[in-house]
Amino acid sequence: MVADAVRAGARRHLAAQTLGLTVRTLQRWAEQGLGAQDQRRGPHTAPANKLSPAERQRLLDVANTPAYRDLSPQQIVPRLADEQQLYLASASTFYRVLRDEQQVVHRQRSRPATASRPRAQVASGPNQVWSWDISWLPGPLRGTFFYLYLIVDVWMIVDVWSRKIVGGVVHEEESSELASALFLSVCRDLGLDPLGLVLHADNGSPMKGSTLLATLQRLGVIPSFSRPGVSNDNPFSEALFRTLKYRPQYPSQPFATLQVAWAWVAAFIHWYNTEHRHSAIRYVTPAERHDGQEGAVLARRHQLYQAARQQHPERGSGDTRNWTPVATVHLNPASTPAAADRAT
Repeated sequence: MVADAVRAGARRHLAAQTLGLTVRTLQRWAEQGLGAQDQRRGPHTAPANKLSPAERQRLLDVANTPAYRDLSPQQIVPRLADEQQLYLASASTFYRVLRDEQQVVHRQRSRPATASRPRAQVASGPNQVWSWDISWLPGPLRGTFFYLYLIVDVWMIVDVWSRKIVGGVVHEEESSELASALFLSVCRDLGLDPLGLVLHADNGSPMKGSTLLATLQRLGVIPSFSRPGVSNDNPFSEALFRTLKYRPQYPSQPFATLQVAWAWVAAFIHWYNTEHRHSAIRYVTPAERHDGQEGAVLARRHQLYQAARQQHPERGSGDTRNWTPVATVHLNPASTPAAADRAT
């Protein structure tokens, strides 16, 4: 196999590495007249210091007793020495035996709490999946903040996304009641029936407050939440706030009043929705994508690129840039096919 690969133009060491071998191994086999056959057999005898079946079972019995079952081997070995003057095996041997028995896990209910990955969501059009979050703007007094509420319409495409801001407001406090009022006002302004809409958020108290959850349940909205402390579960809102705070116009001084803060945020929303050409949506504006205008914009752009290519064919050898709209977007996609099946 290596010889065939070398004749086809591959490098010998890379071909050998693909098979899990080294060039020196191949050379030694050739010198011994073994050809391409792997003659390795492994050890013919068991290690002299291997635990006997009885010793192995005793180790497992001790590791699973109530006194030690919630401890790691690093804790078990010295405790046995101190409390019982007993040495069964090293910590590494404990680990090896427990691993063979698939017990290198928390063997008692004391294991830390875990959170499942959020259910994967797919959006193929506007107003199907929304993501929202709360960020902080510096207020007039040191240590005080205005809270900026942004609801982001998550109409995504494979590697690009429009991220139109469908609603925003600035308050001096955060609460589930204010969040509920914001959601209702956005739906009213859009003339939208939110039945079946997915609203994704992190685990902040306003997002999980009883008032907002009751509103969502009454309207038939599907709530979705990130895992605690995992910002990557809400990437679209996180990226949006980063864009907001990295704008060159972002004030270097705290906002003097609530009205000044809202005026700046309103100007940002207008710029983001109608002027900002987002790299995630083929460099059209979020409003163009949200309102169904991106197809015409991208078609004109494609025609322009084709005309430029015909005028100067020597300036490019490949295809022109892809200006085809992407159809669907995934929020927290499953990492494996099996997980994807469960998510659907």
